[in-house]
Amino acid sequence: MSDVDLADLEAFAAVARARSFRSVARLRGVSASSLSEALRRLEARLGVRLLNRTTRSVTPTEAGQRLLERLSPALSEVAAALDAVNGFRDSPTGTLRLNVPTAVARLVLPPIIGPFLAAHPGIALEVTTEDSFVDVLAAGFDAGVRYDERLEKDMIAVPIGPRVQRFLVAGAPAYLAAHGRPSHPMDLLNHACIRHRFASGVMHPWEFERDGEIVKITPTARVIANNIDLEISAAIQGLGLIATFEGFIEPELKSGALVPVLDDWLQPFSGPFLYYQSRRHMPAPLRAFVDFIKKRPSPEIAPAALSG
Repeated sequence: MSDVDLADLEAFAAVARARSFRSVARLRGVSASSLSEALRRLEARLGVRLLNRTTRSVTPTEAGQRLLERLSPALSEVAAALDAVNGFRDSPTGTLRLNVPTAVARLVLPPIIGPFLAAHPGIALEVTTEDSFVDVLAAGFDAGVRYDERLEKDMIAVPIGPRVQRFLVAGAPAYLAAHGRPSHPMDLLNHACIRHRFASGVMHPWEFERDGEIVKITPTARVIANNIDLEISAAIQGLGLIATFEGFIEPELKSGALVPVLDDWLQPFSGPFLYYQSRRHMPAPLRAFVDFIKKRPSPEIAPAALSG
């Protein structure tokens, strides 16, 4: 099958792993129709259907799954062979693709990416913000950033950013004057609260700890949103109490627009980790990023936490 295009094989492998034309197209900056055309060409040349496609799902056929299993190691070797050329450059080139949660995109990456890209002018950075856990390799990413309880066991984890972070509950002075300050987490059941709904539809309970006592509550929501800026705005307007990363509301805490409550119930937690799969040949942009992160001193605590 010498007439089979390597690019078509790569397109098939990416779509088969992600089980989505749209997500692969978005990641690669191409149209879903161009990927579909690549799959049609490949199936025509091989004379066999590789993917079952419906309006709702994409799944490999038995032949497609067999091809993917044999093809993936070969494509990895081709990528590694091409990437080895980077070792002969003064600075590596290529695109580093990261999948990170919202908190990392807003609080951790901003002070890192400028110095990193300045040190490596040949590298381009592509960041996708996603709060749900994903299989980074299957989705086409080089690495992800998540908190330790979300890490896969077969991944290598490297600390990135502050090693201590904290959630904070806060409200506008006018709201607290009208409704009182809670002195115990259970008091929140009598307050209007502003809650965050993740893309998965999940709204996590609010968790508190003091002197070994753990309290989890599901407060009444006056406002529910999946946009932190809207949630902060609602809190400033006195529509309820907000629970979020301390760094998200640092300006409002400093200005007095929001005031923290239940401070002695809010325990710090471990900061995030950059994680990636152990591979014999690490892509040069990822290797450069890992080396940069390891050499960069990480603050023990997020700067915003010092203001609380």
